[in-house]
Amino acid sequence: MVAAALPALAAKPNPSTPSILALDLGSTTGWAIRNNRCRILHGTAEFRPTRFEGGGMRYLRFGRWLDQTLEVTGGIDAIHYEEVRRHAGTDASHVYGGLLATLTAWCEDRSIPYGGVPVGTIKRFATGKGNADKAAMIDAVRKRGFEPADDNEADAIAILLWALETAGGMA
Repeated sequence: MVAAALPALAAKPNPSTPSILALDLGSTTGWAIRNNRCRILHGTAEFRPTRFEGGGMRYLRFGRWLDQTLEVTGGIDAIHYEEVRRHAGTDASHVYGGLLATLTAWCEDRSIPYGGVPVGTIKRFATGKGNADKAAMIDAVRKRGFEPADDNEADAIAILLWALETAGGMA
């Protein structure tokens, strides 16, 4: 049933409306996309390896998820992601770096423009405060009419809204 619905998503694309994907990279990656039909979809994707997998499996799954997202949406014109400069722990920084490397290589291979948005910029845009906590981010996104399941999804929605309202920082 889902497969039958997929062609409808790609039907009648509007070339003047760019499809933008926003990501909050992590073991639980938040995502939000505005497709070329002006629909905003959002959620989370889990890339944590299972007990019997090697650490590289998360990056292979992430690459496959990007491929599926590209196919289902009918195209991605730009990707914006949360640019983290300081991590709470070494493991988190390693995971982020691996996901970022996978993402940027994937984008380069497909000639899709991409760019990072500093954490403070996203928080200031969403809440008016550059050091807002997770609860404030979720609340700010809910006030905009969205129902994020967690802070990862809320951050991705905020990145997408920032990209749309500032033309990716150019407005």
